[in-house]
Amino acid sequence: MTTTQMPSRATAVLLALVVVSLWSSSWVLIKLGLEDIPPLTFAGLRYFLAFVALLPFSLTGSSRRALGSLSRRSWLLLGALGLTLYAVGVGGQFVALFYLPTVTTRLLFAFNTIVVALLSGALLREPPSRLQWCGVLAAMLGIYTYFHPVDIPTRELTGVASALVGMLGFGLGALLGRKVARSGTISALLVTSVSMGVGSVLLLGCGLAVQGLPAISISNWLMILWLSVVNTSLTFVLWNHSLRTLTAVESNIITNVMIVEITALAWLFLGEHLTLVDVVGLGLVIAGTIMVQLRSRGPHGAGAEEPD
Repeated sequence: MTTTQMPSRATAVLLALVVVSLWSSSWVLIKLGLEDIPPLTFAGLRYFLAFVALLPFSLTGSSRRALGSLSRRSWLLLGALGLTLYAVGVGGQFVALFYLPTVTTRLLFAFNTIVVALLSGALLREPPSRLQWCGVLAAMLGIYTYFHPVDIPTRELTGVASALVGMLGFGLGALLGRKVARSGTISALLVTSVSMGVGSVLLLGCGLAVQGLPAISISNWLMILWLSVVNTSLTFVLWNHSLRTLTAVESNIITNVMIVEITALAWLFLGEHLTLVDVVGLGLVIAGTIMVQLRSRGPHGAGAEEPD
């Protein structure tokens, strides 16, 4: 099987930043859509339609040959990626957004940085450097500052629990995605379409069984289509391409840039305001993100953390 080309580090970081900017806008659109559409059904529709949009590109002659040559292990990895990233991670995100403010939900999901940092060394042989650990700790301190003192209303506990489950799904998905992508043997398009197909079918089936399909307005259908085609199909192909170069910790911490973007969008469009302490917490998260990207170079340089 032909190995696909890996992007340079600068290109990979740029792609990741473009993707997270589009994903940031998704959080506000989702929050607006949840006023009319149940969370699991909404999530299932978005990702299943995104999967359908990718099918014409995933069923070309070369793609079919590539699919036919995948090993059983590759199929299992892609299935596990779909289960963790889409069914568990996205499902938890939508349910959490139904119960919690947008910025609060995103900060809870930032805890997957710890999951990825702890497990990437053991599972992917990509241990964070000392500077990266300092960045992770700074980001976690910022999240603690934002929530301190902890005072969560009872009605929001379901949202917090959903966010933590979804956070774990995203963390495991980041590790699996990096494991699949760094081999360079499966195209980003196929990684996205196969894993998204598995996860979206599970998610939509669960949503229809538990919450049903409500009447959806034309404006909401247009929003779902935008989320599906642009903010999902396109962005996940670009994201999986960037994972060929970026380590799991690097790609995961880049997503925390979304916190700033989501905060600004939530203030502009949802009326969610922040206190000075909240701003300090967000600043620490940003500092942690920068520290991880400005990672220290060991005696072997960047190659110490390059794919096998």
